[in-house]
Amino acid sequence: MSVDVEDWFQVQAFASTIRRDDWDSLPRRVEANTDRVLEAFSAAGVRATFFTLGWVAEKHPALIRRIVEAGHELASHGHGHERVDLIGEAAFRADIRRARQVLEDTGGVRVIGYRAPTFSIGPHTPWAHAVLAEEGHLYSSSVFPVRHDLYGAPDAPRGPHRPRPDGVVELPLTTVRAGSVHRGRNLPCAGGGWFRLVPYPVFRTGLRRVNGAEKRSGIFYFHPWEVDPGQPRVAAGRLSRFRHYTGLGRMAGRLDRLLRDFAWGRMDEIFAEAIGRTGKEAA
Repeated sequence: MSVDVEDWFQVQAFASTIRRDDWDSLPRRVEANTDRVLEAFSAAGVRATFFTLGWVAEKHPALIRRIVEAGHELASHGHGHERVDLIGEAAFRADIRRARQVLEDTGGVRVIGYRAPTFSIGPHTPWAHAVLAEEGHLYSSSVFPVRHDLYGAPDAPRGPHRPRPDGVVELPLTTVRAGSVHRGRNLPCAGGGWFRLVPYPVFRTGLRRVNGAEKRSGIFYFHPWEVDPGQPRVAAGRLSRFRHYTGLGRMAGRLDRLLRDFAWGRMDEIFAEAIGRTGKEAA
């Protein structure tokens, strides 16, 4: 179970509508929304991984400490929610270094995990996994093996792997395989907008197939703003508004069902063997 901790105005869907320079002037809702998530996890007895922006940690240090005190893994979502494939290697290194420093200083724990904004690590960023290793990370969960207009690496392995020998382990987002091995395609089964759009039983069936037939753990992700149907409405393009706002009103209920229907844990514990750590070390 993973949460990408960012506020409603920092999403890729609004990147061309909301200027980064305006972030500080907009109403922040990430703390209250993340507290709602923490309450839901506590009620369900779930420990998760919170991929958190350094920007959020700087603005809400008490929230970071509550995440850690509740027994969850603190991981990095970078600092300023910038796409890795657009900023280049040098800026990427500076971004993850800044984020990791503020997260560790605030949370008082080692940060070993990273997730790229908009899953923007893939074929166009062959250097990214090595940079992550050089900057002290042990794993990434940034590759989505699907076809999408904004992201995706459909030919990437669907399970844990090390893209290059000098880089970190990649824990790709969960997919189900439709069709034959050679002529089929990967379908998303990892959360986000897809989880809000498809009927819940369909999503549950796909995840059970991954757990049962494939005998693999699945990775689920969502954002705190997805449990906030009362958030401000942005005058963005039709597709952006559809992706961002559809299903927000039913997200909290679906999440509660998901927490009951499956057993969940922290990334560093569930995939401890893949990333080369024991469960005790990861905790």
